[in-house]
Amino acid sequence: MAKQWSEGHSTPILCVGTSPGAEGFVASGSESGEVAVWSQEGNVVGNLKLSGEDDCTSVVFSPAGLLYASHGDVVSTLDSRNLKGAVEEFGGAGEEEINCLALNETASALAVADDSGAVRILELPGKKVCRILRRHTNICSSVAFRPLRPNNLVSAGLDMQVMLWSLQKTRPLWTLNLQDIAEEEDDHQQRPGQLFNPPLAHCVTVAGCGNILACAAEDGRVHLLRVGSGSKLEQQGAFKAHCQGASQAHFVNFFSHPYWLATGGNDGHVSLWDISKHPVLTPEGAAASHKKGKYKAKKKEKGKAEAQQKSEAEKDSGAKVNIDHGDKINWLCPALLKGRPSLLVADQSSTLTVYPLSDV
Repeated sequence: MAKQWSEGHSTPILCVGTSPGAEGFVASGSESGEVAVWSQEGNVVGNLKLSGEDDCTSVVFSPAGLLYASHGDVVSTLDSRNLKGAVEEFGGAGEEEINCLALNETASALAVADDSGAVRILELPGKKVCRILRRHTNICSSVAFRPLRPNNLVSAGLDMQVMLWSLQKTRPLWTLNLQDIAEEEDDHQQRPGQLFNPPLAHCVTVAGCGNILACAAEDGRVHLLRVGSGSKLEQQGAFKAHCQGASQAHFVNFFSHPYWLATGGNDGHVSLWDISKHPVLTPEGAAASHKKGKYKAKKKEKGKAEAQQKSEAEKDSGAKVNIDHGDKINWLCPALLKGRPSLLVADQSSTLTVYPLSDV
């Protein structure tokens, strides 16, 4: 049964994050710069209003219990155990309004994605800008570090591009245009009358293995990418997750394997998927991709058969949990709350909703 966490905010909640550890806190940020820290039972431990009137767009915990919160072009450092005010503020951390923060596993780098399309890398401690990554031609909406590879960063933006970066360089290791995947999927499935929504990239996430990426996009699909040796892009594909734009995608790291994926969309639905049998993740999918690339001349003849095989495989990768939340999803956050698998959902309201996943 869903639970409501209230009294932490007076404005719509935009972002949610959890701290590491069995007894870790939950943090949320909302419009007008409100930040709240919650216990795992849903009690408000502390809240404050950040300086200025800008929305709090992203929150991320460090292993040491510090909380980084973005508002406007500023990143504030907060003490999650004593939420009285900012310990430190870094003005101009973004060139324009910040959309997303990401911290690498060693807590040595904080990535800041903003409306200019740039990604700034701040060295920690000290918050010195050590890299500025400029390749997105529109808003950079999401960034995520690859687990086990603290110098590899994934970014995604409203230019429909997903990029993999090495922090030793200021150019991406590779770039993928999601529109290419979308057009290929539509061609295979032969839906000439379908209304087309461009796959603007809203949220990118990386599985715990570090090799599988997922990106929620405006076309309602979740686009999947597999990274191979040498950080090369080996395979890509997609599956339809929502009937309107998919706004959120997050891998869940506390189930039996690393390929459980939670998604949320503008259709008001929250879903949990087991994508372990999706063609992008399987050797058969890799072989099919190689074969397809090798024999492009026969693409049209094989397209229908490949689409049927892919459809059958994706049935096994279907939603294991599908929740009609009823409101547009702003943020989705998998969490272990007192040892219970859960999904924290932020929508257009000032209340967090907690859905248990005890049956998975």
